[in-house]
Amino acid sequence: MLGNCLKTGVLMAAIMALFGVVGALLGGGQGMLLALLLAAAMNLWAYWFSDTMVLKLYRAREVDANSAPQLYSTVAELAGRAGLPMPKVYLIDEAQPNAFATGRNPEHAAVAATAGILQLLTARELRAVLAHELSHVRHRDILTSTVTASIAGAISTLAHFGMFLGGGDGERRNPLVALLVLILAPIAAVLIQLAISRGREYEADRGGAELSGDPHALADALAKIDRYAQGLPLETAETHPATAHLMIVNPLSGSALAGMFSTHPPTEERIHRLLAMAA
Repeated sequence: MLGNCLKTGVLMAAIMALFGVVGALLGGGQGMLLALLLAAAMNLWAYWFSDTMVLKLYRAREVDANSAPQLYSTVAELAGRAGLPMPKVYLIDEAQPNAFATGRNPEHAAVAATAGILQLLTARELRAVLAHELSHVRHRDILTSTVTASIAGAISTLAHFGMFLGGGDGERRNPLVALLVLILAPIAAVLIQLAISRGREYEADRGGAELSGDPHALADALAKIDRYAQGLPLETAETHPATAHLMIVNPLSGSALAGMFSTHPPTEERIHRLLAMAA
């Protein structure tokens, strides 16, 4: 776990450094300062408001022990085992089986599940999936993924602005530099974001298996969700693909090439690791 945290920290530092370099190339010292200030402002906004925005996008409705007894009681039991405050619980009226956690910290967390996942999974499998999501909460992965997503988006925006401003400072502006930044910077930002997101998914699988005490159930759940999700589109995720990284399984349709740039690691590899844990 320490190694994964160190890797995430290094990758976070890399994407912040990339943000500063892009700003410097496009606007010199002032450009770097502006870029870092923009990054700080975006991170602050993401820290406070991203959770409510995502829940509204998916039209999630909050439920309790009366309206969704199985979902609510399972989250409550697992939160108690993990030593976490009870998160808010939401239901999304979508057929695609999926789930996600959001919130800036464990004290302001929410767990959301689709109607499809409640219908598809057994009680054991659902418990393992919710343990995976609470593992994200415990490790504060939601904040990490939100920050990296916002910075990656800001890098792309800066790069596009650079095409109009030219690269460099004053007389040293070079349109060729701006063109290279436009092409390479967003790709580098996305690759770093993917590395962070995939590493966090593996760690949440491990943490979820330990919390539920049932790695086999999580492996079975991932296989089911992946199989059914491919044939059931999730329109909100398709419209807002930046939210796809939150889900336990990639909700987006696409080709094998698109899968190479997925925020989620291959489901087969995730299942393999879980079965190795069980063994």
